[in-house]
Amino acid sequence: MTFTAGLIATMALPAYAFGGGGNFGAQQSDLAIAGDQTLIVPDASAALAVSRDNYTAPTREELEASRQAAAAAVAATQAAEAAAAAKAATPAATPFTVNPPSGPYSGDAIVAYAQQFVGVVPYGTGATPDTSFSCDGLTQYVFAAFGIYLPRMVSNQAAMGIPIAPADAQAGDLVVWPGTHIGIYDGNGQSIDSPDWGRYVEHRPLWGSYYFVRIVG
Repeated sequence: MTFTAGLIATMALPAYAFGGGGNFGAQQSDLAIAGDQTLIVPDASAALAVSRDNYTAPTREELEASRQAAAAAVAATQAAEAAAAAKAATPAATPFTVNPPSGPYSGDAIVAYAQQFVGVVPYGTGATPDTSFSCDGLTQYVFAAFGIYLPRMVSNQAAMGIPIAPADAQAGDLVVWPGTHIGIYDGNGQSIDSPDWGRYVEHRPLWGSYYFVRIVG
């Protein structure tokens, strides 16, 4: 940094003469002090010149980009923490013996076989009762017990069957919430499905917008 300050001031001081009167007689020589006096006086209020080398102020676009990057980092951290907390809260599967199907493939046999997992197997990303069931993992496992293969993913499983009108839906049909969820219809206005983190397989009433698909064995 470079600082520049200072003021040269010229001050004219008046001449003073001590003349007759007082203790000075007329015969005394006059005392005269006269002349210009020149002083160097620092000026505290002088402008302060400051220079900073190699510095460029950020643009508005750069500041906004930095703000957005910081916000995105915070959001990513919060999302990771929420996901970790959800997984930590997921209950562990309770060991139990899986009963085999009560008979050959039929809608009622599908529902009866799936019922044994209700309240026992937690939601997760798995497809076996000893770990966890996602919604499509549950349907895949149940139908596999009857020799019917269903791929993972809701849309893939829905494509394996025939769409059925609600009035014609029967026990054992798939209930599909387009692109998001799938379960097994019980034939009485409810489904058996694996719902979400922190919950177990449930047998519950239907909700929202859905359609039915029948798997032909």
